[in-house]
Amino acid sequence: MKDILDTLDARRAAAKLGGGEKRIAAQHARGKLTARERIELLLDRGSFEEFDMFVEHRSTEFGMDKSKVPGDGVVTGWGTVNGRKIFMFAKDFTVFGGSLSETHALKITKIQDMAMKARAPIIGLYDAGGARIQEGVAALAGYSYVFRRNVQASGVIPQISVIMGPCAGGDVYSPAMTDFIFMVKNTSYMFVTGPDVVKTVTNEVVTAEELGGASVHATKSSIADGAFENDVEALLQVRRLIDFLPSNNTDGVPEWPSFDDVERIDDSLDTLVPDNPNKPYDIKELILKVVDEGDFFEIAETFAKNIVVGFGRIAGRTVGFVANQPMVLAGVLDSDASRKAARFVRFCDAFNVPIVTFVDVPGFLPGTAQEYGGLIKHGAKLLFAYSQCTVPLVTVITRKAYGGAFDVMASKEIGADMNYAWPTAQIAVMGAKGAVEIIFRSDIGDADKIAARTKEYEDRFLSPFIAAERGYIDDVIMPHSTRRRIARALAMLRDKHVDAPMKKHDNIPL
Repeated sequence: MKDILDTLDARRAAAKLGGGEKRIAAQHARGKLTARERIELLLDRGSFEEFDMFVEHRSTEFGMDKSKVPGDGVVTGWGTVNGRKIFMFAKDFTVFGGSLSETHALKITKIQDMAMKARAPIIGLYDAGGARIQEGVAALAGYSYVFRRNVQASGVIPQISVIMGPCAGGDVYSPAMTDFIFMVKNTSYMFVTGPDVVKTVTNEVVTAEELGGASVHATKSSIADGAFENDVEALLQVRRLIDFLPSNNTDGVPEWPSFDDVERIDDSLDTLVPDNPNKPYDIKELILKVVDEGDFFEIAETFAKNIVVGFGRIAGRTVGFVANQPMVLAGVLDSDASRKAARFVRFCDAFNVPIVTFVDVPGFLPGTAQEYGGLIKHGAKLLFAYSQCTVPLVTVITRKAYGGAFDVMASKEIGADMNYAWPTAQIAVMGAKGAVEIIFRSDIGDADKIAARTKEYEDRFLSPFIAAERGYIDDVIMPHSTRRRIARALAMLRDKHVDAPMKKHDNIPL
């Protein structure tokens, strides 16, 4: 018995050492933590239970039978984050560069299946070079097993990917199908083909950072939903995100103790919107003053900054926020903003997270670049996402709501439950200047007439009252009472139920 126990201890020690002290030191020298150090930071202390610690690869090609490491380059198991159950896997770069083998893939699929059975979120920590070349098609098949489970889990349990080193080739597609992707600045990168292949095929000379670094994917491609300074910050932010997310699509949103009065009035909001309709203001100030304790977790902060999306709480319960940002491009909707918001809205709807929308949108961004880039379809994605929602939808129009963008931004007519407007709201087909020049084209040469017509148009249409008269707006509210009115609306809508027509699935314009 003592021999067995000694063997067990030796095997555990070997597994925990991964690729050995030399490779662990090299990992630290790159500014990166090891897989086990990352798990320790992410999960509550002492909560991690590991699966398949002693699994080894089965490959015999190219001398691989002489090189085996317990765990085979990935650490899997479950634990808790602030007491809530999660499953996870962490690729270990110190073991064969974290490359995916057949057994490596089977470890991941096992934890994916367990997460689905237990109906709990799954988090993947990536730090790997791709498929294990020595295993050939067996490694490629392993990827397919993982991908299929990503799709099956989509909309059932939250899936989060954290890129903490290289993530290349087949490895990128699993994160791409998860709900959120976070990266670490300067140490992580994602690409299908690396710089060497790019140079060979296209003659482009590019570094790994320029090709697929965190700065690229968080600002240009929209692949990453956030980029953090180092491993520690990334993992702490993931812990924070988990606190906002439901465990699955039937549990409902988590509820945390709130020390913020739902009846709280904020008089500063009465002066948030400038008198000059062309002057910008920061919509994030409104969000921070409405949510519990000013706690807002923004998603994709550095991409498509003309729209803001993220999670906050009202009365202790998670709420998704979508808001036009007048500080950037006057808050217009373009292709990137539409895609960003649409994906966020669909996540919220899949997991029964209520959505609050703050509207200040002058329309869609004009120009050939937008039209050639598919603005029509991208804008339709957001329209489709909102129209499909079955969760509580509360909309507040703070200032401009012009043209088709008025409809797209969770209008009453596409399914919003409660639509409020501030007294500063301007709801119309377009701004006064453009409208007058079209309606009174014959008066364009007479400045006085145009001025009078503009004033007439502004008085008649650039106010919330026409919309309110027709029932398109439920009430005109004072800005200072916004938090209270939203809280009451969400409480009223808590048991909302919508019967949808039976269908296999929709055909969203991709």
